[in-house]
Amino acid sequence: MTVQQSGRRERKKAATRQKIADTALRLFLERGYDAVGIRDVAAEADVAVTTLFSHFACKEALVFEQDEDFEHRLTRAVTDRAPHEPLIPALRREVLALVRHCTADGAAPIWRMIDASPALRKYDESVRLRHAEALAAAIAADPALTRSETAARTLARFVIDAYSLSREASDPEAALDEIFPMIEAAWHAARPARHT
Repeated sequence: MTVQQSGRRERKKAATRQKIADTALRLFLERGYDAVGIRDVAAEADVAVTTLFSHFACKEALVFEQDEDFEHRLTRAVTDRAPHEPLIPALRREVLALVRHCTADGAAPIWRMIDASPALRKYDESVRLRHAEALAAAIAADPALTRSETAARTLARFVIDAYSLSREASDPEAALDEIFPMIEAAWHAARPARHT
């Protein structure tokens, strides 16, 4: 297969995935999350149920379609920061961008739907825990950050909670301005990792 064919195939897969996600979200918002089944989404998106499941592991994942991108953005805030750039400002900048995205016009009905559904709230919690673990792994793997694995995991949880709390706040940026100095103080208070 040539590079051009591979690129075309990847674009087609991405377009199909986006079409499924957009269709699902529209149906969920129109009819209610619990009133729409996987078969409804597949039929409306004009794909087979097996195609839908090749892109999304479960119904809840259709609502959190950008989940993997968010996780990569958080880890890249650690791994792609400039040499000698402090960690906490890099994380704050990325969390602010994510919060702005998730509080943009049109996002409120989606969050109301998530808050109203026990299944979606549970899935959201599992996503946040997975993001925290991925972020903690990126922090722990950075040789310039000489903190313990426990400190990395704690910081990652704080950052993910900062995202959630800020997203829910009436003034998300002010919430981040209040939360991140506490996160920075906790990071600086953490002892360097012991090397055995």
